[in-house]
Amino acid sequence: MNLVVFGPPGAGKGTQARMLAEARGLVQLSTGDMLRAAVAAETEIGKQVKEAMETGQLVSDDIVIGLISDRVDEPDCANGFILDGFPRTVAQAEALDALLKGKDKALDAVIEIKVDDELLVGRITGRFTCAKCGEGYHEIFRRPEQDGVCDKCGSTEFTRREDDSEETVRSRLKVYHSQTVPLIDYYSGTSRMRTVDGSQDIADVRRQIEEALNGL
Repeated sequence: MNLVVFGPPGAGKGTQARMLAEARGLVQLSTGDMLRAAVAAETEIGKQVKEAMETGQLVSDDIVIGLISDRVDEPDCANGFILDGFPRTVAQAEALDALLKGKDKALDAVIEIKVDDELLVGRITGRFTCAKCGEGYHEIFRRPEQDGVCDKCGSTEFTRREDDSEETVRSRLKVYHSQTVPLIDYYSGTSRMRTVDGSQDIADVRRQIEEALNGL
């Protein structure tokens, strides 16, 4: 089974894709992770990606399509994959369909996770991470049991992603509404499209997605 999970930044795409991948034996393909890896490697592409991320803009289609094309050819994707964070535009959706068709593959379902903008701003700007082990926290929803100390490893050092500032989040949401929301019309013309309420808790969103997939 090949799936796309899309929605605004902070909607929980990564979390839901990870749980789906584990439950169904699929590979989670997070374009965000792929792009951050390119930034960490400090390649020429990585520098371009970093600039786009820091300003809340989209990375060029050619870069992302190339990363995905190579990745889906790897053996672990033979049983299926879940794309998390791609496509983000109608042009990317068309390119993805063409890419998969050329590989004798296709998407079985597209899941939209829908969440209100103001809720998303609060979700994202409150996030922080343990600098040592990577455990994630939130100022409102998930604070460490002891303030300033990681529950998992005991570290007292925490970091925030540069692109989690309110200004950048609102810029990313503006880009999402102008460039990604049109995907709803693109995919609604097929039987693949399903929408779930992402404002609910993680378990309820997971239940909605499973019901949507079981109903295909």
